[in-house]
Amino acid sequence: MPQKGFFWYNSIMVIKGDKVTLRHVRLSDAERFVKWLNDPKVYQYLQAQARHLTLKKERKWIRDSLKNKTDKRFAIETLEHKHIGVVSLERVEVKHKRATLGIFIGEKSYWNKGLGTDAARTILKYGFEKMKLHKVELDVFGYNPRALKVYKRLGFKKEGVKREHNYHKGKFWDVYHMSILDREWKG
Repeated sequence: MPQKGFFWYNSIMVIKGDKVTLRHVRLSDAERFVKWLNDPKVYQYLQAQARHLTLKKERKWIRDSLKNKTDKRFAIETLEHKHIGVVSLERVEVKHKRATLGIFIGEKSYWNKGLGTDAARTILKYGFEKMKLHKVELDVFGYNPRALKVYKRLGFKKEGVKREHNYHKGKFWDVYHMSILDREWKG
């Protein structure tokens, strides 16, 4: 396989970063997603907090995702082909050339190893270079300083704050809306 970039392998889109490979999500990923999305340590950082997710519901979500030709959802794999999470460009607005970035590493033993950063960088490259996006945006909780640091390092700028928008562990937290433009990515 090529060292880095976008290519097709066995009729599946594969995007290779420095530390991860992104491939289309498949039905066989469903059990891992259920495990991760029912783990409070994982879902506390997600906008759509999925508690009590079932295998049936997750398989339906994957089937629906596979039919969606606009949004791009990829499984994150280590270079050793271990599936550890998911990254996506969703709510794609073709006319306005924008999308929303979503990402999580479900395998906690892979947290703090730079894999999420590489996955986000890799899908941003795909979004700006292949999808010709103008803007990628996201929301991030104030109690997730690790993610805030990663997004700033990647070039995201804060656009706004939803003040004390989420209640988490006995406290109200801000939610930051951030974005990056194609010219900022290229710069």
